[in-house]
Amino acid sequence: MAEAGTAAGSAATVLPEPVRQRVLSLAAQALGQLPATDIPPPLRRFASFAPGKRAKLSASVLGPILETDEHFRRMVGFEVRREHPELADAVAEGVAVPAAEPVEVAALAYLLRPDDWEKLVAAAAQIVPEPVKTDDQAISRLADQLDQARTETRQVRERLREQVSELKAENTTLRRKLNEARQRITGLQQNLELRTAEAESADERVDAARADVDRELRRLRARITELEAVEHAARRTAGQERELASTRTRLLLDTLVEAAAGLRRELALPPGGELRPADTVAGVEPSAAPVGRSAPDDDPALFDELLALPQVHLIVDGYNVTKTAWPTSPLHSQRQRLVTALGALVAQRRVEVTVVFDGAELSGPVQLNSPRGVRVRFSPAGVIADEVIRQLVRAEPPGRPVVVVSSDREVADSIKSLGARALSAATLISRIGRA
Repeated sequence: MAEAGTAAGSAATVLPEPVRQRVLSLAAQALGQLPATDIPPPLRRFASFAPGKRAKLSASVLGPILETDEHFRRMVGFEVRREHPELADAVAEGVAVPAAEPVEVAALAYLLRPDDWEKLVAAAAQIVPEPVKTDDQAISRLADQLDQARTETRQVRERLREQVSELKAENTTLRRKLNEARQRITGLQQNLELRTAEAESADERVDAARADVDRELRRLRARITELEAVEHAARRTAGQERELASTRTRLLLDTLVEAAAGLRRELALPPGGELRPADTVAGVEPSAAPVGRSAPDDDPALFDELLALPQVHLIVDGYNVTKTAWPTSPLHSQRQRLVTALGALVAQRRVEVTVVFDGAELSGPVQLNSPRGVRVRFSPAGVIADEVIRQLVRAEPPGRPVVVVSSDREVADSIKSLGARALSAATLISRIGRA
C-alpha cells in the first residue's frame, strides 16, 4: 500500500492539466452519489452542492484527497464506472479503445488504476495541441470592431455621465422635498398622537360613565325583578289560599248537602228546623265514627260502599300496592299498571283518586301516562310517601270522606287519627281484579 501511495503521488504530480480537470470533474460528479459515511469530512459540505458548483469549489480539496485517500479514490472509481460502464470496463480490463479521447481514457485510468494506467496518463501528456492558425484579416476586422465598440462605449459613458448628473440634481431636489415632507409628517404624527391621547382619555371617561350607568341600571333591574317576584309570589299565595279555601268549603258543603239529602231520603224525615228537643240536654258527646260502616278493612263489599260516599277522595300508597300485586315487575311497569287500573275505576265510579309514589325509588326523570282523573304525585327529596299521604289527608276539610289504601300499619293508624278510613292493599287489588 505504501508503494501504491507513492506511485499515486508521483503520478499525480505529472498529471497534464486537461487530465487533472477531467479527473476533478468526474470525482465531483461521483461525490454527490456517495453515502455520507464514505465521504471524507473535508468534502461532506460540498456533497449537497450542484455538480458544476461542487466541481469548482471543491477542486482545491478534492485533488489532494484523491492522491492520498486510497479508499475514497476507489469509491469514486466505482461510481464513475457505473456512470461510464463501457469505456470504464475497457480501461479497467486494458482493452484499447481507438475512438476514445486520450484525456478521457487517462482520467478513467487514474481513478480505476489498471496495470498500465501510468502509460495511459503519460500518453495523454504527450499529445501536443494543434497550433492555432492566425487570420490577419480577421484580426484586423476584429480590431476595427473593437475600436468602434470603444468609441461607442466612450459616447455611451459620456451620455450616462450627463444622465447621472441630472439624476443627482433631481435626487438632491427630491431629498429636500422628502425632508420637508418628513418634517410635515412628523408634525402631523405628533398632532395625531395628541388628539389620539385626548380621544382615548375621553373614551375612558365615557366608558367609566357608561359602566356606572350600567351598574346602576342592573341594580335597579334586579330590584324591580325582586319586587316583581315578591309581588307575584304574594299574589300567587293569596290566590292559592283563596282557591284552596273555596275548594275546601265547596267540597265540605257538597259533602254535607249530599249526605243530608241521602239521610233525609233514607229516614224519610219531614222538613223542619235545625234544633231538636234533645239538643237542649247537656252531656258529653261521643267521638266521630269512622267513614262508612264498621266493617273489617278487607271486607270486599266495603270498598264499593266507601266509593259510593258523596265527594269521596281515594288516596293510594302506590308502591305499597304495586309491590304486593306485581312484585317481580320493573318499577316503571308497576306504576303504569296501577294508574291504568285506577283510570278504569275512575271512569266507572267518578271518584277523585290520588296515587303517591316514593320519590326515593326514582333513578331519573319519570315518564308516565296518567289517565284522566288520576292524580299522580312523587314525594320530594328527603320526604317519604307516607308523609305526603298524611299531608293530603290534612289538606281535606273536616267532614269530607277520605279513604287511604295502604297495608302499612303506621300509615293506617296515623290517618285514622286524622278522620280518614284505611283499607288494605289487598282490598284494592281484589277490586281491580274484578274490574
